[in-house]
Amino acid sequence: MINIVVFASGSGTNFQSIIDAVEEGKINGRIRGLITNKTDIQSIERARKHNIPHVTIYPGAFDNQSEYVDTLLTRLANWETDLIVLAGYMLKIPSAVIENYEGKIINIHPSLLPKYGGKGFYGINVHQAVLENEEQESGCTVHIVTEEYDEGPVLAQRKVPVYDTDDAEELAKRVLKQEHQLLPEVIAKLANKHSKT
Repeated sequence: MINIVVFASGSGTNFQSIIDAVEEGKINGRIRGLITNKTDIQSIERARKHNIPHVTIYPGAFDNQSEYVDTLLTRLANWETDLIVLAGYMLKIPSAVIENYEGKIINIHPSLLPKYGGKGFYGINVHQAVLENEEQESGCTVHIVTEEYDEGPVLAQRKVPVYDTDDAEELAKRVLKQEHQLLPEVIAKLANKHSKT
């Protein structure tokens, strides 16, 4: 059984899709905890509702970067983390965490990477750029997290059509629906692979 820790910064709809998949037995794993960088966000309410431990850790709460990183690493170790899932997490993961969990951190991104990835391409910005460039299709990508924003190896993608009548919000909803399916599917595959090691 794989131990999953989710990082989130907002409403947590992708977090909820993971919770649902675990509770329905689609993922051979358990969510050991939620790490956020903000208080009073819906992700925390989702964690409370499902009795998932949660903690808010952000750089500004510490005297220096080293204390922040040590706190993150200690928490991840205490939860015996096998897999970190970034589900709408808006902070860059510190290098030391990436080194300690190399190949074990995944992210869901709302575009068909490598298009519309990197710093500044998040949330509605991605969908606006897709529309401005008159793309015929968009989608979402699950990838391994590396030191560079959105440049890690791609694990899976799901495409959606882009219609002439779309605005950014409509396109975002269509992509998000696919994110809610793709992310749990990828985690389930990684969990199965983990159980065989």
